[in-house]
Amino acid sequence: MFANAYQGIRPYLHNTFWIIGEKLLVMGLGFAATVLVARYLEPEGFGTLAYATSLVALFGVSGHLGLHGLVVREIVKRPELRAETLGTAAFLKFLGVLAGYLALLMYAVAFEGPGTVSFALIAIAGAALLFAPVDVVDYWFNALVQARYVSIARLSAQLAFVGLTLLFVFRGSYVVMFAIPYLLQAIVAAIVLLLLFRAKANIRLSAWRFDGRHARELLKQGWVIYLASFFAVIYLKIDQVMLRWLADSAEVGVYAVAARLSEVWYFIPTAIVASVFPKLIDLRASDEALFTQRLQQLFDSLAVLGMAIAILVTLVAPWLIPWIFGMDYAASAAILVIHTWASVFIFLRAALSKWILIENALYFSLLTQGLGALSNVILNYFLIPVYGGQGAAWATLASYAIASFFAVFLYPRTRPVFWLMLNALFAPVRYPFRLLTLR
Repeated sequence: MFANAYQGIRPYLHNTFWIIGEKLLVMGLGFAATVLVARYLEPEGFGTLAYATSLVALFGVSGHLGLHGLVVREIVKRPELRAETLGTAAFLKFLGVLAGYLALLMYAVAFEGPGTVSFALIAIAGAALLFAPVDVVDYWFNALVQARYVSIARLSAQLAFVGLTLLFVFRGSYVVMFAIPYLLQAIVAAIVLLLLFRAKANIRLSAWRFDGRHARELLKQGWVIYLASFFAVIYLKIDQVMLRWLADSAEVGVYAVAARLSEVWYFIPTAIVASVFPKLIDLRASDEALFTQRLQQLFDSLAVLGMAIAILVTLVAPWLIPWIFGMDYAASAAILVIHTWASVFIFLRAALSKWILIENALYFSLLTQGLGALSNVILNYFLIPVYGGQGAAWATLASYAIASFFAVFLYPRTRPVFWLMLNALFAPVRYPFRLLTLR
């Protein structure tokens, strides 16, 4: 029985292991690069770089268009239209990122001014957005549960990023040069993904085609997800931008160290949920009771992981950050302790977002993400002038809790999922108690 069960979930386990293994390697390499760059540039220079990359992330959401989950679903459910789906999605993403990059440049001209360090950082790092259309290859491999190919591409890109970053550190390069690795990373990832798709896929790149009718269908379904993603990026990255507006670059640098250490764990729920998403789609159509059971197990696993990470980081942060980054970043420890508890809600949100796609509850997603973005901006506005980076961390934690947990209770259709999520928060107690009662 157990052998048969393992064979059934084997592709999904292997897919998850590939994603997590790649992310661990990428995280380790990226962490080493972050430490060296933060120490080299010091808080003010590192804060300027973090401000620029946060802006790129904000404007880069223009290329999301709500397509990721939709394209995966289309590839799984409508295999006869795969070439059309890929070609249409790639073209739509290109239009989106082109508009986003032009808007980013306009912002840089208006608020930073041509010839400034910030303008150069924004323009160079932002050019990486133009390679985002190749992400549709990522969707293809995820839909077919072949994450190892995406992992190869991302690891190759990260190696290029870290290698060039270290070269600039050891050569004593100017801060503007540190935007170039972000562009190189996007280029390498795009090239490797395309090469792997050409070698492994049963569809030729030349077969991709754009279809206006299909584009309208995707945009009609995806615009709500897109707006929700836009709001999600706002409450993920607006804190560093508002710190630059309401405080200074040095405060951004101190906060950025804490935020990056906290956010490195966010790949875990993404990897787990991406691997089981195709199976959840099938279960929802064939066995609703088992679907609910698996969804509860998914929420339980993510909640336990999020809490375990938050507890671990809380214990080690006060001595770890000064030891690794130096005393210039000692204030990052208190920020990290606050910020890391948002992981619990981020982990739960990863599963909730897939449930929203499966159940087509897209307007709810828009509502919750909008509440999260609005609350984050308001809280940042009032807390940053008084508490600086710690205020931004509290704003982030509160906005994640509002968007990914409390708001789920407000909508009758999603209230059953709220009880699943609430149940998951008690998983560290439920499972040991269950084991004790079985004895």
